[in-house]
Amino acid sequence: MASTKISQHTVNEGDERFFTPKELEEIRQHHNVETPNIDHPENDEQYTGLQVNAGIEQMPIVNPYLKRRHRPKLTVSDYVEGILKGNTTVLGQAVTLVESLNHDHQAIAQEVIEKCLPHTGKSRRIGITGVPGAGKSTSIDVFGQHVLRDENAKLAVLAIDPSSERSNGSILGDKTRMEKLSVHPRAFIRPSPSAGSLGGVARKTRETIVLCEAAGYNNIFVETVGVGQSETAVHSMVDFFLLIQLAGTGDELQGIKRGIMEMADGIVINKADGDNVERAELAAAQFRNALHLFPLPPSKWTPEVITYSGYYELNIDKVWNMIDRYFEHVDNNGYFLRKRSQQEKYWMFETINEQLKSRFYTDPEVERLLELKQDMVLHNQQSSFVAATDVLNFYYDKLTNK
Repeated sequence: MASTKISQHTVNEGDERFFTPKELEEIRQHHNVETPNIDHPENDEQYTGLQVNAGIEQMPIVNPYLKRRHRPKLTVSDYVEGILKGNTTVLGQAVTLVESLNHDHQAIAQEVIEKCLPHTGKSRRIGITGVPGAGKSTSIDVFGQHVLRDENAKLAVLAIDPSSERSNGSILGDKTRMEKLSVHPRAFIRPSPSAGSLGGVARKTRETIVLCEAAGYNNIFVETVGVGQSETAVHSMVDFFLLIQLAGTGDELQGIKRGIMEMADGIVINKADGDNVERAELAAAQFRNALHLFPLPPSKWTPEVITYSGYYELNIDKVWNMIDRYFEHVDNNGYFLRKRSQQEKYWMFETINEQLKSRFYTDPEVERLLELKQDMVLHNQQSSFVAATDVLNFYYDKLTNK
């Protein structure tokens, strides 16, 4: 087959607005390439009315002369300076470093956190949890609007989304239900994946709280995935733990059985509107009866139960007045500072446990030995306990011989 050059290519008139004459000429030359001349039988004279035209190469979808601007790499000082000035862009980038699994990013993040620590500790940290569908995100939107009525208030919302066990992905869609809060100039909303961490709380949420406080956010909301015994993770990083419930989710016995009830500083029954008001009041009475059977918490605060409607914004003042009374109570008896100190100690040991676990499983020799022991266990050549003991002893000996 003979080779010919396509000469039919033209540039659309609309494209000429985006290119200079020199660029248009280069594009025409780029597309005027040698293409094999395919002999189509349809072009024979016996097939009247049929003709196959030579194909024309399409114009590029993206401007080949478009120059992308790369974001400058920030130093530790740049991060700290931006955070202390309340720059939300820099704050978001710093939180991304905290959540990163890259060792270099982690080193930078830890240095930034250390420099931000002297500027922290001046916020109210409130954990918000509840069963899926209880209206946590909608309630946070309303609560946040109430808090930001104070011109000196700033609010950071750390919303934890569950990660898929199959794909490890997260939708991170909680922000879509916070329509008013998401556009407020004094609000910072950060959705993060749970990444399989215990209690649905991202491992780095604690460090993110530090960065938000350094940026001047004096109110921190931490929204968790759901409820259960594992919610002790969020309880250990907040000052007030709010449990959102719905009417018809159980009686007094069901409330007693839930370990989350023992940790709640306040319980609110959502969707107390319309025909559901009586059911919500009945549920509130049942939860109050259940709470009376619990011993008094270390804070000496008796948890309260309030009904409200997040969607219709009913009784929001009552909920927040309860939270104000709690903070006044723990400030007066000194429990606030004691709890903060206990939390710092708790997270020190949690960090040690996490680092030990991470270094153990990322050791190349341990990884190879684990694969060998796993096969032996699967083929009934060794028990699980003996195999685990052998791997641990190997690791201990390795550390000792160093």
